[in-house]
Amino acid sequence: QVQLVESGGGLVQAGGSLRLSCAASGRTFSSYVMGWFRQAPGKEREFVAAVRVSGGITYYADSVKGRFTISRDNAKNMVYLQMNRLKPEDTAVYYCAADRSFSGTYYYTREYDYWGQGTQVTVSS
Repeated sequence: QVQLVESGGGLVQAGGSLRLSCAASGRTFSSYVMGWFRQAPGKEREFVAAVRVSGGITYYADSVKGRFTISRDNAKNMVYLQMNRLKPEDTAVYYCAADRSFSGTYYYTREYDYWGQGTQVTVSS
């Protein structure tokens, strides 16, 4: 069992930055693929970024590539999402998720076994 708690959301102006954090419980954190997803009002939850076990391989949605950076610290059981050059369309609830085993479909919500409660990010124009 893994419990995930996100933090770091808030209100920011367009062009600004935020850093989201996800604290994970459990001694097997380092064996999980970790992902960030987001859900805007009236829309489906969508993939944002994922990081493999070692942290050396990352994946991004085209909409955030070059602006967002996912990272992990296995010693601290933490995952981060650094978000730069934020746009109003980035406004959403952001969720941290854990996947027990990597598959090629890391961008599907169904691949993930555990989810946090989400943190709100609002980008004003």
